[in-house]
Parts: sequence; C-alpha cells; structure tokens
Amino acid sequence: MSEQLKVPTMAEFMAEGKQPEILFWVGSAGSYDDRAKKITKAFVKILNKANVEFAVLGTEESNTGDVAKRAGNEFLFQMQAVTNIEVLNAYEVKRIVTCDPHSFNCIKNEYPGLGGVYDVVHHTQYIEELIAAGRLQVGSDTLKGKRITFHDPCYLGRANKVYESPRTVLKGTNANIVEMKRHKSTALCCGAGGAQMFKEPEKGDMDINVMRTKDALETNPNIIATGCPYCNTMMTDGIKAHEKEADVEVLDVAEIIAKAQNF
Repeated sequence: MSEQLKVPTMAEFMAEGKQPEILFWVGSAGSYDDRAKKITKAFVKILNKANVEFAVLGTEESNTGDVAKRAGNEFLFQMQAVTNIEVLNAYEVKRIVTCDPHSFNCIKNEYPGLGGVYDVVHHTQYIEELIAAGRLQVGSDTLKGKRITFHDPCYLGRANKVYESPRTVLKGTNANIVEMKRHKSTALCCGAGGAQMFKEPEKGDMDINVMRTKDALETNPNIIATGCPYCNTMMTDGIKAHEKEADVEVLDVAEIIAKAQNF
C-alpha cells in the first residue's frame, strides 16, 4: 500500500513472538478489485490512526469459499475453507475483523463446523468499539449537513442481525442520517448475493440494484453508505443507471469516517 500505511503480516508478528489485537481479513474484493481496494486502504488508515496492532495474512489469505458455496459447489467451498482454517489455526488467530459481510458470515457461521472457531467482527462493529473506547474520534464539521442513507448488506443485516453499529458510527460524523422506506430487516438486496454479482440477471428479471438504488435516491441523499464491497459496486452501477453520478456518492462506512477526519 502507498502513503506509508503500516500493514504488518501475521508472519512478521509471529517472528517477533507476538500476537496482534486482530487479524484483518481483507477478502478477495478488498485485495483485487480496484474500487474495493480504496475501502481496504480507508480501514487501514483508521486502524493506524487508532494505533491498533493488527495483521493481515498477505499471500497466505485465500478466498473464503463463500461464492463456491452459494453457487452450489460444496466440495470446492470445503477445500478453500479447510485451507484457510489450517493457516488461521496455525497462527492461533482468535479475533478476525473484515470489511466484507460475505466473509464475515462465512467465517463466523460456516467455518466452525470445519474446525475454525473465531470471534468474527464486521468493520463497522469494530469502528464502533474503537469510538466507544476513546481510541478514535469521528465527529467533525466535514460532513455536517450532508444527508447519508445506509444500505443494509444482506449478510450483515438479515443474516446476522447487525443493524445498529453502522448507523451509530455514521451518526457520530454529524451528518444527517436518513432511512429508506425499506431498511434493516425489510431492506431490499442490492442484487450481488448468492454469487449473482458475477452474472447477468436471467431474461425477464429486473435489475435489483437499480430498484434498490431508487429506494436510496428517494431519500434525496448526498451519500449512499454501504458496509460491503459488493453492495458498493452494485449501488454505484445503480447510480450510473439513474444518471446521478454527479449528485450522489457511494461510499463505504470506513471511507466516510476517513473522509470526516481528513485522513
């Protein structure tokens, strides 16, 4: 990473005989997708600012297997999952934080059955913890008066009942948080889940992301906030479909916090 961000690996920590506070699970999108890399960088900036001792697996991190499982390839999922579990257990990892709700759900709920039991936290939950502990300040005048609406990712919201953490974090920025009619448990999917991110809709199906973006635009927002790199992609495409790129930004919660603090 550029800008002299500190991103140590687990191997480096182990070489010094230490354990980090958390393992940051970057995920495939956060590692390879150019847009999602900006979310990864924003979260690392937050960790650095809060002086969190964290580590990544680096080249030892592989795909969680989530996409394979959703697409029906249980064999491939288990191969990928077991490989990751062996690495995580070898490093005696206890706590994992990720910006990807798909990884969050998969490691938290599906890895335990294969021998991978960890305390798994979404990055919005962890940012909330940092704020509550006084390690991170988010209030500023940068976003004062801005209207932000938050889109609930399926694997964070309905699948794991995490609704309040992202909203609590966003409220701390002094922005105006406005809710879509369909939000929290009634929120509409962005259209990326179940491996749908990687294919076009079947003939006759409507573009769910365009529908969901319409929900967001009805709140007259300056920013559509997301907590998932895949939601970010789908909502950004939805903004383009509605020709609102000049009026509305789609940003991850971590990017909004970094923006509020100008770091």
